[in-house]
Amino acid sequence: MRFASATVAGALILNSVSDGAPRPEVWTFDRIDKIGGLPATIVGHPHVIKTPLGKAVQFNGVDDALFIPEHPLAGAETFTFEAIFRPERGGAPEQRWFHLAEQDLKTGQDTETRLLFEIRVIADQWCLDAFVHTPTANQALLYRNLLHPLDVWHHVAMVYDGKEFRSYVNGVLQGKAAIHFAPEGPGHSSVGVRINKMYYFKGSVRQARFTRKALAPDQFLKLPAQASAPPGR
Repeated sequence: MRFASATVAGALILNSVSDGAPRPEVWTFDRIDKIGGLPATIVGHPHVIKTPLGKAVQFNGVDDALFIPEHPLAGAETFTFEAIFRPERGGAPEQRWFHLAEQDLKTGQDTETRLLFEIRVIADQWCLDAFVHTPTANQALLYRNLLHPLDVWHHVAMVYDGKEFRSYVNGVLQGKAAIHFAPEGPGHSSVGVRINKMYYFKGSVRQARFTRKALAPDQFLKLPAQASAPPGR
């Protein structure tokens, strides 16, 4: 299958990931009542803004979040989890901004099994923390020396090929670790905060894509060049 290219003003440029694998699930944050066709629970006052990429949802870093009743990578043995986001000035040093959480099928309670995008803010820059926790694996890919500017749109990805867990910012490898873990079970997701409403995110989210295979960087979502330029350029 092939995604149609988008204009710079309209959205992102999507690359083909055709090989017979299940169609990737795409969540576009252009409204707050539904994300990816799923009803969203709104916490605080996240709001839709206009950006060069199209509409996005902005979070205030204090009490804004969206909860979505699906774990989009439940059951995946391999995967690529991508997002387009803009961390903004004024947020806390530690922010958990995209959380996929498994829930116990009997009780409905969250388990500790999760996939989590986090950031650490260091002065006027940030670094990525891509985190996975399952009963058989606990791995953070956090590199405080690999810093990126705030107030700029970025692409981030975590990739698991069944043997190795990798993280990327703007298509550049940040780190990797050899681990093995079983597929996660069904659950739900939070955007703008950790699933337990801690570590709120100050910034905006435009889009996420969930693919049930390990993609190479040249297959990732692409940002228009001017969207990722440093402020003032």
